[in-house]
Amino acid sequence: MPRDTWTAAEAKAHFSEVLDQVQSDGPQTITRKGRVMAVVVSFEEWQRKTQRTGTLAEFFSESPLRNAKITVTRLPDAPRS
Repeated sequence: MPRDTWTAAEAKAHFSEVLDQVQSDGPQTITRKGRVMAVVVSFEEWQRKTQRTGTLAEFFSESPLRNAKITVTRLPDAPRS
């Protein structure tokens, strides 16, 4: 039966199986002492999630807030010591 959560010890002992599950069933979660420590994903998924789609300048120029005429006021404060 497919699973998607492994303890660190199980993942280490069954690393090939973890990789097979990543390919067939998607991301696999690794826990240590009951806390999620890592998620193993396929290389294709990693590329899809980390691929940039444009520059920061393009992001700001396409923002719906670009012409919103928002006024930001700064509170007067003392200089840092």
